Amino acid sequence: MSGGELASYIDHTLLRPEATEEQVLQLCDEARSYSFAAVCIAPCYVQLAKERLGPGALVKIATVVGFPLGYQHTKVKFLETHQAIEDGANEIDVVMNISAFKSGKYDGVESELGDLAKFCHLKGAALKVIIETALLTKEEIEKTCEICVAAGADFVKTSTGFAGGGAKVEDILLMRRVLPIHIKIKASGGIKTFADAQALIQAGADRLGCSASIQIVKHEQSA
Repeated sequence: MSGGELASYIDHTLLRPEATEEQVLQLCDEARSYSFAAVCIAPCYVQLAKERLGPGALVKIATVVGFPLGYQHTKVKFLETHQAIEDGANEIDVVMNISAFKSGKYDGVESELGDLAKFCHLKGAALKVIIETALLTKEEIEKTCEICVAAGADFVKTSTGFAGGGAKVEDILLMRRVLPIHIKIKASGGIKTFADAQALIQAGADRLGCSASIQIVKHEQSA
């Protein structure tokens, strides 16, 4: 796989709390220049990104909902999602209610994600569900994948990058075995090298969330 091919898998990401407007604008310019799949930014910058990328942009705009802990009220997540799409987001990365899941409230978790998926699809947006694999056992990863399938999610995503662990090849392999082929996988958190990225894609990841996107692509090009 070439660096150019790899770029098409990457969500060029900037979710640090100290990120500035200038950095978000630079992120958008970089995403357009390198033909990354999307930018992934804080909700408050979605409108700015839409203006910077312009109408008909090939780079998608992803933002986060219920980030990074996932235990916000369902109504709050719905409002966040509605506002993000109104502002121009076409991909929503929502953190599953991990607390509810760990409490065995599977029906409630599925209901919340199902309502968000239906709303996103009504508005022409995709829903990526962050399950936070670092906090789950292998059996729990399987169960969350089953819930995401039943809810109608478009992607299952490994991590926020804020929970002390990120994407692992073994987790992607497990998720790919459990998920039907039409449900995609986004690996995120701790992806720093071209080798990391390639290994995750070979394991079954369809999208990568990276903050070191340019260094990853350039490393391969200069190797």
